Amino acid sequence: MELEVGKVYDGKVKGIAQYGAFVEIEGAGTGMVHISEIANSFVKDVKDYLNEGQPVKVKVLSVDEGGKIGLSIKKAAENKEEQLKPAKRAERKPNVWEPKKKPPVSELGFEEMLTRFKQNSEEKICALKRNTERKNKSRRK
Repeated sequence: MELEVGKVYDGKVKGIAQYGAFVEIEGAGTGMVHISEIANSFVKDVKDYLNEGQPVKVKVLSVDEGGKIGLSIKKAAENKEEQLKPAKRAERKPNVWEPKKKPPVSELGFEEMLTRFKQNSEEKICALKRNTERKNKSRRK
């Protein structure tokens, strides 16, 4: 079967990579959907949107002399409600670098608030001293 550029075909996801997905169009071969052509929103992880074996509609963007087929899912679903949305993952771990949430000030007693204030003040003074010392050392050289 000869593919026509601009035409929409039914396909099946055969493989997923970091940069996109490989979709097989029955009777015409396998093409690649780049990560930027999966959805209208930012796609961080292809696996959030697609699974292997999933049927999809794809639009042929290009077919080069070497037989490489460029496909788009988002352009095949333009003006339709068939836009892909990310699947919700149950195992999302919180980022390690996120600061731990402190209780609101209204729940803290006076002693705790005073201790927190002293600690923050000391940290700021130490940071200021380090910066001042670095600047003075660089001026001496």
